Amino acid sequence: MTADRHADGDDARQTAVLEAISGRRSVRGFLAEPVPRETLEKILTVAARAPSATNTQPWRVRVLTGATRARLSAAILAEREGGAIEPPPEYDYYPKSWPEPYLARRRALGWTLYALLGIKKGDQDAARRWQDNNFRFFGAPVGLIFTLDRKLATGSFMDVAMFVENIAVAARAFGLDTCPQAAFAHYHATIRRELALDEEELVVCGMALGRADEAAPANRLESAREPLENFAVFLD
Repeated sequence: MTADRHADGDDARQTAVLEAISGRRSVRGFLAEPVPRETLEKILTVAARAPSATNTQPWRVRVLTGATRARLSAAILAEREGGAIEPPPEYDYYPKSWPEPYLARRRALGWTLYALLGIKKGDQDAARRWQDNNFRFFGAPVGLIFTLDRKLATGSFMDVAMFVENIAVAARAFGLDTCPQAAFAHYHATIRRELALDEEELVVCGMALGRADEAAPANRLESAREPLENFAVFLD
């Protein structure tokens, strides 16, 4: 009986962890339903168990709700008015040109999303209007801005990324969803001004967090994943 209970417990833990990871998706439409401060604190506290080089824990995060979140969104959208060119981020997230197979994957995702939204290929105005939703955090009640001490090096970006992923997975325990957003890195100057960031803080990315609006067309998007044999090599 004891062994059976242990086995049942192991199965339940495996199921819970695997479902939290496999259930993570980038949600692009949220309900306005607030997220309790206590819930946010639990998610961030657990997420901070992310690994980092020699326990440096280089991440910092600003948790934006209410008027502060709205003010930052308004400031960035004002900067984007009239089709203004997007300023460059402080670091290279994307390559200057996309090699294959990455270009094909990127295009497939974009075309599928735009089809769901009814945006026709080549309609740059409609695409721009949709992209503006990034800076509204897709309607999420919570926006997160992640920063990193610019004196650190490339490895610390990996540490921050694991912290971001932990937040996305931990949010699933509360029935919440997320969308990591590299787009915010382009507006580091506006973010620095609006949030009074120290000059040594480099803006890495943002994230929307809240309860998914299942009626939002964008949330019907299911991104494909490569089969295991395409990315894993087992060596005995």
